[in-house]
Amino acid sequence: MTKKRLFAGILSACMGAGILAGCGSGSSTTTTAGASSAAASSSASAAATTKASGGTGDTVSMVFAWWGNQVRNENTQNAINLYMKENPNVTIEGQFSQWGDYWQKLATLSAGNNLPDVIQQDYAYVEQYTNSDQLYPLDEFVADGTIDTSKWNQAMIDAGTVDGKFVAVCNGINAPAMMYDKTITDAAGVTIKDNMTLDEFIEISKTIYEKTGYKTNLSYGIADGLFSYWMRAEGVVMFGKDKVQCTKEQLAPYFQMYVDGFKEGWMIDPAVFADRSIGTVEQDALTYGDSPDTRSWCAFQWSNMYIAVCNTAQEGQNIQMTTWPSKDPKKSNFLKAGQFFSISRDAKNPREAAKFINWLINDEGANDCLKGERGIPMNSDIAEYVVKQLTDKDQLIYSYVEDVAAPNSSNINPPDPAGASEAKSVFNKVFEMVAYGQITPEAGAEQFIEEGSQALAAKAS
Repeated sequence: MTKKRLFAGILSACMGAGILAGCGSGSSTTTTAGASSAAASSSASAAATTKASGGTGDTVSMVFAWWGNQVRNENTQNAINLYMKENPNVTIEGQFSQWGDYWQKLATLSAGNNLPDVIQQDYAYVEQYTNSDQLYPLDEFVADGTIDTSKWNQAMIDAGTVDGKFVAVCNGINAPAMMYDKTITDAAGVTIKDNMTLDEFIEISKTIYEKTGYKTNLSYGIADGLFSYWMRAEGVVMFGKDKVQCTKEQLAPYFQMYVDGFKEGWMIDPAVFADRSIGTVEQDALTYGDSPDTRSWCAFQWSNMYIAVCNTAQEGQNIQMTTWPSKDPKKSNFLKAGQFFSISRDAKNPREAAKFINWLINDEGANDCLKGERGIPMNSDIAEYVVKQLTDKDQLIYSYVEDVAAPNSSNINPPDPAGASEAKSVFNKVFEMVAYGQITPEAGAEQFIEEGSQALAAKAS
């Protein structure tokens, strides 16, 4: 495979399947990140012209916030340091958090009209933040050349466009990816193939437990994303505008799978996670733990997380990557505009923020620092430049997205509606009750559908 084909094939898959489209639905939502008042909206609009006119070489200070792991934190800080070296009049404060903490912090800062100047955004939140006037439109900066989109694929631009306003710059293309320890699977005598069915995955998990004692972690504590993935195989988008759209009959068997796994021993006991930071790569059961009882042979991640997972691996582990299992892998799987960079409504100097974002996406030096960790770069020239410097592990990520995920994907779900965060909190509460045997899978499915629908409806009204 040539390097050019590697990136061109991914972009072709993105456009052909329409998998990056869907942000411009125009639905009326309110952000889960914090309350937005009419006064704040009016103030942001009135100040837009004045704020955008800055950037004359005067001293500039801004805050750049993102979520991530240690690899991302180091790469991003290196990029910030390089930008400040090249632009001595600019001072950038980097702020990073874990995923859950990040959105809680933004909610608090948003309520106080004090959002960071540049924020990392997620596909699930872009529409909500835009509709509550929390993101600064970028169209004027594209028009005057501050942001150069000439080497960007239109599908990527569309992914960050809501109601005709370009508000979010895609910083990488990713796909769901199950990381696994090949040392363990080899010891158990099993072969991991791409696009496994869920039944095949369960049988492999049982075999690995019987042969080696290592167990399985199916995203305990953050399984809502995995369940949404499985619901796609049922032909269902789990979170609708005002209700949970799956049925009890569709959902309960997946809860039952966990109950059976705990009872039969091949799934890690929930108590193991009581003292862990759930959702962090550093304490994921694939690489964290001192005995097979507390360790998992696999982890459910994203393709761009491969390097970070490898960096946390224990001695002797051989981390590889495949697709998430599903009843129907092709219906479940998708490619995603992994993350975005946006300018917040509270940015003190939007034009300088736009210059910084343009540099992050379009500059070779910036991407020497970022190393494609957030996903495959959207600038075609930069993607080819980064590909030339790939390590074997980096090459595995690109090849996985190109050769495995892209040909076996379906359209991505629409962005999550307002209320989805609250509905996911309901899911995690109910999921834990099921895991600890406090309610049956059927009762859990019924409770989640009822209470999750109430959370969605409350935000839709």
